[in-house]
Amino acid sequence: MNQRRPVSESLLALFALGVLLFNPPMLLLFGVDATLFGFPALYLYIFASWALLIALVAMIVNRRGRSPGMRPRIGRTRDG
Repeated sequence: MNQRRPVSESLLALFALGVLLFNPPMLLLFGVDATLFGFPALYLYIFASWALLIALVAMIVNRRGRSPGMRPRIGRTRDG
């Protein structure tokens, strides 16, 4: 019963997470005059959230269609 979630469901859940992260109430939490290493907190929050979403999309797309024992076919051609 260890079935993997389809990629489309994972990407849909990730979209919902992105909507929550970039929703105005969340952005208002970081819209203060505080800085970290000279950068405004809002800019750091937006950049970190954006980078997290990109990393999660890459992880989901890269593991698509692979079974645990499957190795990538790098450098192999149809004739070789």
